[in-house]
Amino acid sequence: MSSPLLLSYDTEPHPIAGPTLTALLSRWLPRQRWFAHRERAVTGVSVTAATELAPDIFHLLVRVEQDGLPQDSACYQLLLGAVTDLPPRLNGCLLGRMEGPRGQGLQVYDALYDPRATILLLDRIRRGGVTGALRFESFPRSSVPAGLMPHVLEAEQSNTSIVYGDEIILKLFRRVQPGINPDLEIPGVLARHGYTRVPPPVAWFHTSQPFWGTLGVVQRFLRGATDGWALALESAVGQGDFSEQARELGRLTGELHVALAESFPVGEPTAEHHTRLADQMTHRLLHAAATVPALRSHVAGVREVFIKLATTDGGLHLQRIHGDLHLGQVLHADGRWHVVDFEGEPAKPLAERRADRSPIHDIAGMLRSFDYAAHVEKGARPEWAARCRKAFCDGYGDTGLFDPQDVPVLLHAHEADRAVYEVLYEATHRPDWITVPLRAVARLARHH
Repeated sequence: MSSPLLLSYDTEPHPIAGPTLTALLSRWLPRQRWFAHRERAVTGVSVTAATELAPDIFHLLVRVEQDGLPQDSACYQLLLGAVTDLPPRLNGCLLGRMEGPRGQGLQVYDALYDPRATILLLDRIRRGGVTGALRFESFPRSSVPAGLMPHVLEAEQSNTSIVYGDEIILKLFRRVQPGINPDLEIPGVLARHGYTRVPPPVAWFHTSQPFWGTLGVVQRFLRGATDGWALALESAVGQGDFSEQARELGRLTGELHVALAESFPVGEPTAEHHTRLADQMTHRLLHAAATVPALRSHVAGVREVFIKLATTDGGLHLQRIHGDLHLGQVLHADGRWHVVDFEGEPAKPLAERRADRSPIHDIAGMLRSFDYAAHVEKGARPEWAARCRKAFCDGYGDTGLFDPQDVPVLLHAHEADRAVYEVLYEATHRPDWITVPLRAVARLARHH
């Protein structure tokens, strides 16, 4: 059957949609919240892989080039529909109109918001096997239930997740890189290890074109869960006491790091590790200060923090970690905490996100998150954050392989590096919040 969107579906090497579609994508992509570097102009879009899931539903991988970016391009995953009459309930998903191969008018839309398409996608995952460039697989002794109604979560920024019947959740990685995504890799390994504080993966799918890359993973959905950020913010604003929850989060993080150290190889840092790490942190500091003038008065103080790191003897082992741990990555359900979202920072290369790092990186991320909860609303509550930080470190010391309070130079440097990253992030994405990390940078620079 000739597909209306894919002009040469039956031809090799792969079906390429016409220039009208790529023109629509060039205008539509920068408006999506999961699209990276929206401030940069799109200078090129091309379809690199296309698979027909139904005569009017298509899975696409598109390569996007943007002006001014050092990397060559980025690859994005899309699920598009093309119909002659778009149901009114999907009007908000319309990309635009184009002419089909037989001259018919087509309306192209984001099919991830079309239950018919997302049910079709999950059914394809459930049945397994191969369709075009797509490979659908399941974990042993796991099964994807059928007949569940989908709804799209709106909270995410870098990906899109669909919950089916409050039983399972399908996370689609919008920006796709070659290789296995750690959000599939780590939960899968931890499930085999017997670790129960991470929702186990059930199934996944990947592409073989234009490279091998993870596209999505299905996990058990934690029904009725509340994320840690919402709970912590409520406590901070209400002048509550979050210490016991913070201690439990510390215990959870310690247990997670032990499970990861038992599941993946662990390495010892080289003699030059701290020097090289301090150099990298200093480079990020200078880059951020060149972009954000308000940071410049703190450069000297923060550099002293990194110099202390470079001259510190010894160090912690290096291992797989969460990579982007903060209050938004933990869920409270069934009376206990769970950890989700092991993707790391999506803007970084996959190899970097899968590399071994010091567990202090995760600890610093959570400590910075307490600071955010204490300062984003009106009225700073530094005492609230201080109690949470202390309780979290105490909890980590209960279950982890070390006490974070015993390595103050490492912790101080990683917190400063994280706060510098946050300053740059807020300057680009949330200027109203930039005083939160700037205040932290000033504090950390003073107490070196």
